[in-house]
Amino acid sequence: MKSMKPRPFKQVDVFTATPYLGNPLAVVLDGSGLGDAEMQRFAQWTNLSETTFLLPPTEPSADYRVRIFTPGGELPFAGHPTIGSCHAWLQAGGKPKAAGRIVQQCAAGLVPLRHEGERLAFSAPPLKRSAPSPTLLAKVAGALGLKAQQVVAAQVLDNGPVWFGLLLSDADTVLRLVPDHRMLKELGVKAGVAGMPAAEGSSMLIGRSNREARAFGGKAAVEEDDGPKIDLEVRAFAAPIGVEEDPVTGSLNASLAEWLIADGHMPARYVAAQGQCLGRSGRVYIERDADGKVWVGGDAATCIDGQVTL
Repeated sequence: MKSMKPRPFKQVDVFTATPYLGNPLAVVLDGSGLGDAEMQRFAQWTNLSETTFLLPPTEPSADYRVRIFTPGGELPFAGHPTIGSCHAWLQAGGKPKAAGRIVQQCAAGLVPLRHEGERLAFSAPPLKRSAPSPTLLAKVAGALGLKAQQVVAAQVLDNGPVWFGLLLSDADTVLRLVPDHRMLKELGVKAGVAGMPAAEGSSMLIGRSNREARAFGGKAAVEEDDGPKIDLEVRAFAAPIGVEEDPVTGSLNASLAEWLIADGHMPARYVAAQGQCLGRSGRVYIERDADGKVWVGGDAATCIDGQVTL
């Protein structure tokens, strides 16, 4: 058996400033010498939606390289591992080559990140999107328990990971979904659904799972007592990669933002909420800049700091 050694390790919570309310990420800060099978085995063992391994970059302009694994396989890119890995790298003493800008290398290419105060934001990777076939749309809608009139728009979104994106009639519908995960797995579809909060005079289910339901009103957004206004409610179902529901999903929010802003469904700046139905309170900060580049921002908090033997 190959000898193992202690390696620096952090577990961070992403898309939240409050530990344990976001999406956890395991980060092995020194992945050198580990093979694909060893990385995959550890990712299965952590049983988190993603585990990352940091390595020296092979691209001259990159600050570090990351490999991203789910329990079911490796991803070319993912959003919460991008912010979480960068947070861990900086906290461990990483120094960017260029002031005010960090460049991550991953299988999908180079991903720039920037500071927005204490928050980190990454530049959304190029998006390829297309209209789904009516047959597949009907099957996915059926697996989600949706009726045709509840789907406002749909696109197949590809920014590394491929998501079947659906914009629903309202946020209440998003929060009430009880998907057939077995059917989504058989279809090979990762479904990302989004809906805007109800208009003034309506109510929206903000909390579930160990919370009382609370209703808020607002014209363009819903505001929680202790957080920013919410402009979009998002859920992500990824049974094909072994994750029935992901708490907060950067890659999905990135592709949704590029699609929904471009097609006029959302403004150039908004806040998305995700994780309510899992007892989480994730917040994703979206902004399209003057050059048309979409930035996806979020907080991160370190929950575990130590070593792992690998």
